[in-house]
Amino acid sequence: MTLETIDIIIIAGYALALLGIALFVSREPEGHEKNTEDYFLAGRALPWWAIGASLIASNISAEQIIGQSGQGFAVGVAIAAYEWQAAIVLLIVAKYFLPIFLKRKIYTMPQFLNQRYGEGVKNLMSVFWVALYTAVNLTTVLWLGGLAVDSLTGWGVMGSMLALAAFAALYSLYGGLKAVALTDIIQVVILILGGLAITWFALDALPANGALAGFGYLMQEMPGHFEMILDSDHPAYSDLPGIWTILGGLWVLHFSYWGFNQYIIQRALGAENLGEAQKGLAFAALLKLLVPFIVVVPGIAAVILAQQGDLNAEALGAASDRTYGELMGFAPAGLRGIVFAALIAAVVSSLASMMNSISTIFTMDLYRSARPDRSEHHYVMVGRITAFTAMAIALVLARPFIGGFESGFQTVQEYTGFIAPGIVVVFLLGFFDKKMNTIGAFTALLGSLAVNILLKFGMPDVPFIIRIWGVFVLSIIAAAVVSRMTGAPDEERTVKLGDIGFATTTLFNTLAALTVAIFVGLYVILW
Repeated sequence: MTLETIDIIIIAGYALALLGIALFVSREPEGHEKNTEDYFLAGRALPWWAIGASLIASNISAEQIIGQSGQGFAVGVAIAAYEWQAAIVLLIVAKYFLPIFLKRKIYTMPQFLNQRYGEGVKNLMSVFWVALYTAVNLTTVLWLGGLAVDSLTGWGVMGSMLALAAFAALYSLYGGLKAVALTDIIQVVILILGGLAITWFALDALPANGALAGFGYLMQEMPGHFEMILDSDHPAYSDLPGIWTILGGLWVLHFSYWGFNQYIIQRALGAENLGEAQKGLAFAALLKLLVPFIVVVPGIAAVILAQQGDLNAEALGAASDRTYGELMGFAPAGLRGIVFAALIAAVVSSLASMMNSISTIFTMDLYRSARPDRSEHHYVMVGRITAFTAMAIALVLARPFIGGFESGFQTVQEYTGFIAPGIVVVFLLGFFDKKMNTIGAFTALLGSLAVNILLKFGMPDVPFIIRIWGVFVLSIIAAAVVSRMTGAPDEERTVKLGDIGFATTTLFNTLAALTVAIFVGLYVILW
């Protein structure tokens, strides 16, 4: 399984084109120096199609495309709950939460917390998010990306990670969010085409008459892998605990990730206006429904392919995260280059997005607060240095930290889940409860972390999705009670009812209705 000359030409052409376009769109008019709004929010000029494409390109990272393919191999379509439920959350965020953020003209999620609760809560969450994005998210994407690239090239995992990190830094450090978001339009097209190619070749290799027949054969031969709700005796029940996958803590993770996560919501903050931001999220929601068909289904097919001897069953049994890298070998020369470019697109888009989010939070929420009298050029330079430093730290941490876990995808979900309940409580009560105050916010954030850790080690057999739901319920009660015992906040800190849920466009309503209809249909079919 190697890259041939035509594959190398295609990959090199893709890389050069991406770098050229990134530099082109990052240019500033003569006499204009790039300021913080240009660098961190793309000048607040992103159209809806760029927002939606960038959201998906950033989300379908190595963690998703590689991790979920591995989970498809090990578990099956039940892992698609992470994708399909996210589509509904995106619509809710677009309709009810975006108006609040855009009206306040914030750069970051910690800035909203500062306006609502004060400097202490903002600083706590800024430090947490910078640490999480660097030590968990960035390292995971690097590690899984390195595994897949190594499977096809033999460069070694560390060499592959270095190459991916260098490429992401080259096209994102200079241009900032504008370079990332506008090149993501190309990235998402390559991602979808490459992902569909992998699916097609994997299904076509099954003992059936073509790829379409292969899908029917797969459902017939692997019925257990097409169960949306796992039984309690299923080996993966601890990760996807049956009906609780739909009713429990997975929604908390989704709202934390899609609604209050700088890495994701930064694209919407850079929109031309509210309407463009809402349409962008609705477009992303529709695209999310397609993701399992290009990452999970090939992973299921890999089970039979490994049994047939077409894939290295021993390697996949030892590390399911190698599934996607092994599957890339099914593409013929030429198309293999496109598929490989799709993998690179998934990884470098996510790396670039995370670097930009880390630099935005550190520069705008921590550094500028300590040194408010510096120039715009100075802050942009600090942002670039921060992004580079975060990538260097992630390279050092990747192998010893993420490399020791069985599934990179589930590792990210569980570590994020330690604080996700507190984050969701702080934002939701910040929107809808005028009595929620700073002490209540600290209670939710610190209490969520403490109780999660206690339950993790005190009740290790409880599935983490159930644990997250229980901690969320406890946190929301504790925050509300403590806030009422310690006095209401100042009126100017609260969110006005009129800020929630502005009117949406016809296109938003159309995309939302189509997304909901497909979502319901998928769950009815797979129940």
